[in-house]
Amino acid sequence: MKILLLNYPVDREVKRYVEKTPNSISKVNYLRQKQEPTYSFVILTLVLILVNTGLAWVSETFLRTGTEGVALVYLAVASMILFTLWFGAYGAIAAYVGSLLGGVLTSESILQHPEIAVIWAVAGLLQVLIPLIAVRKFEVDLTLPNRRDWTIILLFAVLINNLAGAAWGAFTLSLLGPVNVAGVFSTWLVSNIIITLLIVPLALRFLTKKVSRSKLFVKQYWD
Repeated sequence: MKILLLNYPVDREVKRYVEKTPNSISKVNYLRQKQEPTYSFVILTLVLILVNTGLAWVSETFLRTGTEGVALVYLAVASMILFTLWFGAYGAIAAYVGSLLGGVLTSESILQHPEIAVIWAVAGLLQVLIPLIAVRKFEVDLTLPNRRDWTIILLFAVLINNLAGAAWGAFTLSLLGPVNVAGVFSTWLVSNIIITLLIVPLALRFLTKKVSRSKLFVKQYWD
Protein backbone atom coordinates (compact mmCIF):
# COMPACT_ATOMS: atom_id res chain seq x y z
CA MET A 1 0.00 0.00 0.00
CA LYS A 2 1.39 3.42 -0.94
CA ILE A 3 1.46 6.32 1.43
CA LEU A 4 0.45 9.65 -0.08
CA LEU A 5 2.33 12.53 1.55
CA LEU A 6 0.06 15.43 0.65
CA ASN A 7 -0.11 17.59 3.75
CA TYR A 8 3.44 17.57 5.03
CA PRO A 9 6.67 19.03 3.63
CA VAL A 10 8.83 15.91 3.44
CA ASP A 11 12.59 16.25 3.87
CA ARG A 12 15.22 13.90 2.47
CA GLU A 13 15.65 11.96 5.69
CA VAL A 14 11.93 11.15 5.80
CA LYS A 15 11.90 10.11 2.15
CA ARG A 16 14.79 7.71 2.70
CA TYR A 17 13.09 6.21 5.75
CA VAL A 18 9.77 5.78 3.95
CA GLU A 19 11.42 4.13 0.95
CA LYS A 20 13.24 1.63 3.16
CA THR A 21 10.32 0.85 5.47
CA PRO A 22 7.97 -1.85 4.14
CA ASN A 23 5.36 -1.52 6.89
CA SER A 24 2.80 1.18 6.09
CA ILE A 25 1.79 1.70 9.72
CA SER A 26 5.41 2.27 10.68
CA LYS A 27 5.68 4.85 7.91
CA VAL A 28 2.65 6.74 9.19
CA ASN A 29 3.86 6.69 12.79
CA TYR A 30 7.30 7.93 11.76
CA LEU A 31 5.83 10.74 9.72
CA ARG A 32 3.66 11.85 12.63
CA GLN A 33 6.68 11.97 14.91
CA LYS A 34 9.04 13.54 12.39
CA GLN A 35 6.95 16.15 10.60
CA GLU A 36 5.51 19.26 12.18
CA PRO A 37 2.13 20.39 10.75
CA THR A 38 2.37 23.60 8.78
CA TYR A 39 -0.26 25.29 10.94
CA SER A 40 2.10 25.13 13.94
CA PHE A 41 4.47 27.51 12.18
CA VAL A 42 1.58 29.77 11.19
CA ILE A 43 0.55 30.00 14.84
CA LEU A 44 4.17 30.53 15.85
CA THR A 45 4.55 33.40 13.38
CA LEU A 46 1.37 35.06 14.61
CA VAL A 47 2.52 34.82 18.22
CA LEU A 48 5.91 36.30 17.35
CA ILE A 49 4.20 39.14 15.47
CA LEU A 50 2.09 39.93 18.54
CA VAL A 51 5.12 39.96 20.82
CA ASN A 52 7.17 42.13 18.46
CA THR A 53 4.29 44.52 17.84
CA GLY A 54 3.62 44.83 21.56
CA LEU A 55 7.24 45.61 22.39
CA ALA A 56 7.47 48.05 19.47
CA TRP A 57 4.30 49.82 20.64
CA VAL A 58 5.60 50.12 24.20
CA SER A 59 8.96 51.45 23.01
CA GLU A 60 7.55 53.96 20.55
CA THR A 61 4.80 55.11 22.93
CA PHE A 62 6.61 55.45 26.25
CA LEU A 63 10.28 55.63 25.23
CA ARG A 64 10.08 57.72 22.10
CA THR A 65 12.26 60.60 21.01
CA GLY A 66 11.04 63.83 19.47
CA THR A 67 10.96 62.17 16.04
CA GLU A 68 8.09 59.86 15.11
CA GLY A 69 9.20 56.33 14.28
CA VAL A 70 12.29 56.50 16.51
CA ALA A 71 12.42 55.20 20.08
CA LEU A 72 15.04 56.12 22.64
CA VAL A 73 15.03 52.46 23.73
CA TYR A 74 13.62 50.05 21.14
CA LEU A 75 13.06 46.86 23.12
CA ALA A 76 11.62 44.97 20.16
CA VAL A 77 14.93 44.82 18.29
CA ALA A 78 16.33 42.23 20.71
CA SER A 79 13.28 39.96 20.51
CA MET A 80 13.20 40.25 16.72
CA ILE A 81 16.81 39.14 16.38
CA LEU A 82 16.44 36.28 18.86
CA PHE A 83 13.23 35.00 17.29
CA THR A 84 14.82 35.04 13.85
CA LEU A 85 17.95 33.18 14.95
CA TRP A 86 15.80 30.57 16.70
CA PHE A 87 12.91 30.31 14.25
CA GLY A 88 14.49 31.28 10.93
CA ALA A 89 12.42 32.94 8.24
CA TYR A 90 9.30 32.79 10.41
CA GLY A 91 11.03 35.12 12.85
CA ALA A 92 12.10 37.39 9.99
CA ILE A 93 8.50 37.66 8.76
CA ALA A 94 7.39 38.49 12.30
CA ALA A 95 10.11 41.14 12.58
CA TYR A 96 8.97 42.93 9.43
CA VAL A 97 5.26 42.81 10.29
CA GLY A 98 5.93 43.75 13.91
CA SER A 99 8.00 46.75 12.81
CA LEU A 100 5.29 47.82 10.38
CA LEU A 101 2.41 47.49 12.84
CA GLY A 102 4.39 49.11 15.64
CA GLY A 103 5.13 52.11 13.43
CA VAL A 104 1.58 52.42 12.11
CA LEU A 105 0.07 52.20 15.60
CA THR A 106 2.30 54.88 17.12
CA SER A 107 3.15 57.33 14.34
CA GLU A 108 0.55 59.51 12.64
CA SER A 109 2.98 60.35 9.83
CA ILE A 110 3.72 56.71 9.08
CA LEU A 111 0.02 55.82 9.29
CA GLN A 112 -0.89 58.53 6.76
CA HIS A 113 1.76 57.35 4.30
CA PRO A 114 1.44 53.57 3.90
CA GLU A 115 3.67 53.67 0.80
CA ILE A 116 6.49 54.91 3.05
CA ALA A 117 5.51 52.65 5.95
CA VAL A 118 6.04 49.44 3.98
CA ILE A 119 9.58 50.43 3.00
CA TRP A 120 10.39 52.01 6.40
CA ALA A 121 9.64 48.65 8.06
CA VAL A 122 12.38 47.04 5.93
CA ALA A 123 14.76 48.47 8.55
CA GLY A 124 13.45 45.88 10.99
CA LEU A 125 13.90 43.17 8.37
CA LEU A 126 17.51 44.16 7.69
CA GLN A 127 18.29 44.05 11.39
CA VAL A 128 17.31 40.37 11.56
CA LEU A 129 18.19 39.04 8.11
CA ILE A 130 21.84 40.09 8.32
CA PRO A 131 22.53 38.08 11.49
CA LEU A 132 20.43 35.16 10.24
CA ILE A 133 22.36 34.85 6.99
CA ALA A 134 25.70 35.26 8.78
CA VAL A 135 24.89 32.63 11.39
CA ARG A 136 23.79 30.11 8.77
CA LYS A 137 26.68 30.92 6.44
CA PHE A 138 29.38 30.58 9.10
CA GLU A 139 27.61 27.70 10.90
CA VAL A 140 27.57 29.46 14.25
CA ASP A 141 26.69 27.47 17.36
CA LEU A 142 24.01 29.65 18.97
CA THR A 143 25.03 28.53 22.46
CA LEU A 144 28.22 30.54 21.81
CA PRO A 145 30.75 28.05 23.20
CA ASN A 146 33.81 29.78 21.74
CA ARG A 147 35.31 33.16 20.86
CA ARG A 148 34.67 32.73 17.13
CA ASP A 149 30.91 32.39 17.60
CA TRP A 150 30.83 35.33 20.01
CA THR A 151 32.72 37.47 17.50
CA ILE A 152 30.33 36.65 14.64
CA ILE A 153 27.28 37.42 16.78
CA LEU A 154 28.72 40.71 18.01
CA LEU A 155 29.70 41.68 14.49
CA PHE A 156 26.56 40.72 12.59
CA ALA A 157 23.82 40.69 15.26
CA VAL A 158 24.88 43.81 17.14
CA LEU A 159 26.93 46.11 14.89
CA ILE A 160 26.50 45.62 11.13
CA ASN A 161 22.79 44.84 11.23
CA ASN A 162 22.02 47.88 13.36
CA LEU A 163 24.14 50.09 11.11
CA ALA A 164 22.08 48.96 8.13
CA GLY A 165 18.78 49.31 9.97
CA ALA A 166 19.58 52.79 11.29
CA ALA A 167 20.71 54.01 7.88
CA TRP A 168 17.60 52.66 6.15
CA GLY A 169 15.27 53.91 8.88
CA ALA A 170 16.74 57.43 8.86
CA PHE A 171 16.59 57.61 5.07
CA THR A 172 12.98 56.46 4.80
CA LEU A 173 11.82 58.77 7.60
CA SER A 174 13.34 61.66 5.66
CA LEU A 175 10.90 60.85 2.87
CA LEU A 176 8.06 61.89 5.18
CA GLY A 177 9.37 65.43 5.50
CA PRO A 178 12.21 67.49 6.99
CA VAL A 179 14.08 65.50 9.62
CA ASN A 180 17.50 65.57 11.25
CA VAL A 181 18.84 62.50 9.44
CA ALA A 182 22.12 62.45 11.37
CA GLY A 183 20.28 62.71 14.69
CA VAL A 184 17.82 59.95 13.79
CA PHE A 185 20.63 57.71 12.56
CA SER A 186 22.80 58.15 15.65
CA THR A 187 19.93 57.73 18.12
CA TRP A 188 18.62 54.64 16.33
CA LEU A 189 22.08 53.11 16.05
CA VAL A 190 23.34 53.74 19.58
CA SER A 191 20.11 52.68 21.33
CA ASN A 192 19.81 49.49 19.27
CA ILE A 193 23.44 48.54 19.81
CA ILE A 194 23.06 48.95 23.58
CA ILE A 195 19.87 46.89 23.75
CA THR A 196 21.13 44.09 21.51
CA LEU A 197 24.51 43.98 23.24
CA LEU A 198 22.89 43.61 26.65
CA ILE A 199 20.26 41.04 25.67
CA VAL A 200 21.02 39.03 22.53
CA PRO A 201 24.36 37.33 23.30
CA LEU A 202 23.35 36.35 26.84
CA ALA A 203 19.92 35.11 25.74
CA LEU A 204 21.54 32.99 23.05
CA ARG A 205 24.12 31.65 25.47
CA PHE A 206 21.69 30.59 28.19
CA LEU A 207 18.36 29.97 26.42
CA THR A 208 19.24 28.37 23.08
CA LYS A 209 19.56 24.85 24.50
CA LYS A 210 16.05 25.03 25.91
CA VAL A 211 14.56 26.56 22.76
CA SER A 212 16.30 24.04 20.50
CA ARG A 213 14.43 21.17 22.17
CA SER A 214 11.22 22.45 20.60
CA LYS A 215 10.06 20.97 17.30
CA LEU A 216 9.55 24.54 16.14
CA PHE A 217 13.26 25.34 16.38
CA VAL A 218 14.56 26.07 12.86
CA LYS A 219 18.12 25.07 11.99
CA GLN A 220 18.28 26.66 8.55
CA TYR A 221 15.73 29.10 7.15
CA TRP A 222 12.44 27.20 6.98
CA ASP A 223 13.24 23.88 8.68
